[in-house]
Amino acid sequence: MSVDDALRDDTQALAPDLVHLRRRLHQHPEVGLHLPVTQQIVLDALDGLGLEVSVGESTTSITAVLRGAADGPSVLLRGDMDALPITEATNVDFASAVEGAMHAFGHDLHTAMLVGAAKVLAAHRDALAGDVVFMFQPGEEGYDGAGHMLKEGVLEASGQRVASAYGMHVMATISSGLFTTRPGTLMAASGRLTVTVRGAGGHGSAPHHAKDPISVATQMVGDLQTLITRRFNVFDPVVLTVAVRSMPALHAPSSQMRRPSTPPFAHSPRTPRNVSKSKRSNYARTSRLHMALRSMPSSEGNTPQPSILRSTPSSSLPWSAPHSATSDMNSWQHHRRVRKTSRE
Repeated sequence: MSVDDALRDDTQALAPDLVHLRRRLHQHPEVGLHLPVTQQIVLDALDGLGLEVSVGESTTSITAVLRGAADGPSVLLRGDMDALPITEATNVDFASAVEGAMHAFGHDLHTAMLVGAAKVLAAHRDALAGDVVFMFQPGEEGYDGAGHMLKEGVLEASGQRVASAYGMHVMATISSGLFTTRPGTLMAASGRLTVTVRGAGGHGSAPHHAKDPISVATQMVGDLQTLITRRFNVFDPVVLTVAVRSMPALHAPSSQMRRPSTPPFAHSPRTPRNVSKSKRSNYARTSRLHMALRSMPSSEGNTPQPSILRSTPSSSLPWSAPHSATSDMNSWQHHRRVRKTSRE
C-alpha cells in the first residue's frame, strides 16, 4: 500500500473521532486571545502523539512540532481556534453552551482538522523527510493572534525557519469534499472603521430646524460604494460592507417623528492599504458638501479602532482645507443672496 493510500485510509478511520472533537469544541466556544478551555481540549487530543508541544506566553496558543525520520525542510500547518461573540440559536444537540459565544465561522472545524492532521502524520513519521509545525492560533477574529505567535517564534519552532505554510478555511457554500484554490492571494485581510455622525435632532415636520445627520450618513454610505467602483479595477476582489450599529429609533412614544442626533454606522473594507487616502478624501468631500461634519480620524489595519466624527476644527486635519460648518453655511447664504440680487 502506498503512503497516499495509507494516509487516506487512516483519515477516513479517524473521521468519527474528529466529528466528536469538533462538536465538543463547538459546545465550548471562547472569544479572543485567551481560550483556556479550548487550549486544554487540544492539548488532551495531542497527548501521546510524540510531539514537541509548547504553549504561548502572551496568549493561549499551541505550537506542536513533529520530527520526521529524515532531514528536510520544515512545513507549517495552521488552524485558528477562536469563536465569535454571537448567541447561537441552531437548536442542534451540540449547540454552544456558552451564552454570547458561538463557533459560527468554522474555527471549531479548523481546530479539529489540524488535530486530525497531527494524528495521521504522527502515525507516518517514518515517511517524512523534514519536520511539521502545527500552529493552533487563538485571536484570529480581529485580535492579531498570528502576530503574537510570530513574535514568540512559531516560524522557527522546529529549529529552522519553515519553508512553507498552509492553511484551509471551510465554506458552507462549497460541497463537502470539494477543494477550491486560485493562483496568488485567495483570502483578504480586513480593516474596520466606526463612524458617528454628530448633528442636531429635530422634528420630522421641520427638518430645516435640525442638522439632520441621517442624510449625511446615507450620503457617506453611497459615496463609499462609489469609491470602490471608481478607485479599483472591477476584477480586483475588493469588498466593502456598511452596517448600522445601535441605530437609535427614529421615533418613540413620547416623541414621535424625531430624528436622532447621532446615528452611528460601521464599515468593514477588505481592501489594500492604499485605499485609506482615497477614503479620507471622500469623507472630507462629503462632509463639506453637507456642511455638517468637522473632522475625520481614521483607523487602519486588522485591529478594530473606533473613529468618531467630532466637532473639531477641520484645519487640524492634513487632508482637509480649513473650514467649519458655520463658515460654510454663512458662505452659502452669502452666495445665495448674491445670486438672488443678480437675478433681480
